[in-house]
Amino acid sequence: MDVSIGDKQFSAHALRAAVLGEVHARPFTPLESPRRILHFAFDTAGERAKGDRAAFTNFCRARGLEPLKDGAKQHRVLLGGATLRWEQHSEFTTYTWELPSDGKTPFYPAGASLAEPMAALPQPGPLIVALDLHLMPEQEPRIAPERLFDRASLAVAENAEGDAVFATDFKADASGFVRILVIDRRLGAERAGALVQRLIEVETYRTLALLGLPEAQRLAPSIARIEQRLMEVTEEMRGTEKLIDNHRLLDELTALAAELEAGAAASLFRFGASRAYNEIVQLRLQTIGERAVEGFPTWTSFLARRMAPAMRTCITTEERQANLSQKLARAANLLRTRVDVELERQNRDLLKSMNARTRLQIRLQTTVEGLSVAAISYYVVGLFGHVLDGLHGAGVRFNTNIATALFVPVAVLAIWWTLRRIRRRHISGGGGD
Repeated sequence: MDVSIGDKQFSAHALRAAVLGEVHARPFTPLESPRRILHFAFDTAGERAKGDRAAFTNFCRARGLEPLKDGAKQHRVLLGGATLRWEQHSEFTTYTWELPSDGKTPFYPAGASLAEPMAALPQPGPLIVALDLHLMPEQEPRIAPERLFDRASLAVAENAEGDAVFATDFKADASGFVRILVIDRRLGAERAGALVQRLIEVETYRTLALLGLPEAQRLAPSIARIEQRLMEVTEEMRGTEKLIDNHRLLDELTALAAELEAGAAASLFRFGASRAYNEIVQLRLQTIGERAVEGFPTWTSFLARRMAPAMRTCITTEERQANLSQKLARAANLLRTRVDVELERQNRDLLKSMNARTRLQIRLQTTVEGLSVAAISYYVVGLFGHVLDGLHGAGVRFNTNIATALFVPVAVLAIWWTLRRIRRRHISGGGGD
């Protein structure tokens, strides 16, 4: 969406239109009392979202309804006397049906009998929320909420201006719907639509936020077992000195850390989403601005008593994972240091042993070299003696004994010098291949 000023046009950022449109993506729908709202939320994480979009596109095309635009996250169509609003979120999709009502008897007829149009749509994923909201004008005699809901779980409140009363027990009825009754005193269509949408969002995001609790309960035994084993391993570390024992403990700590990180990675999104959804619930309740109705808890106080502990459990589990991960890392680093020190000690002892062996080999080599000089010299002198005997037999006159005696030191020195030179060439690497 470019901007023109006079003859000059400014090119817009590629995401400017999307950012501007996001603010108006889900406007409040004006609602005239009486009205019946059936709201469904399905888990469409991952590839389910594509299948859901395709199914809804086919649903609109088959009935000649306004087609769904490419990339649109919400769509509203008129279907007979009802209105269907489709919205796709990051991990769930909602279908909200706005149906006419006679406004005489609350929740009559039953929500299940009014939900037949949903049967024409394939289920996009597991059902998360099924909500039946009845918007009714105030009438005489006044409707008593405690006659419609479970008194033990009933939460009733007025909006900030006292123009409406809304009540629910947050329980599913026989058909599986959570019911909400809204009494319209003097809201008007615009404010009624805003209040109804916020109440629907409170119930939807409340349910989604609580999805983190089963995950926390699933991880709790594993975390407790890892904590217990870490305590045992650290206690055992105090009495171990052998390298093989330290290696065994280090391998066990590594396995515990891998198990913990696998659980933390699997629950990272769920716990983060639960925190975000819980914040949305609190913001919606603050926006409504509840006023207490005598004798009943408000939605905020009821959820604070029932929902807040579940959120604290999720947060505590996430903190336990983080703290335990740090403790495992510290214990593993300590063991790794001990293993490294032990290996260095062994390497030092090995080098000492190698040095001693080298010195012994050098001494032995020197001894062998001396013996080799003597032995070679003996054979060379013997050969020289045979040569002299041959020459003497041929008539050359000289004293063979004296000549042999004089040759002995010459031969010894020559052989010693030759062997020494050969050894130096090998040591210096000059001996070739």
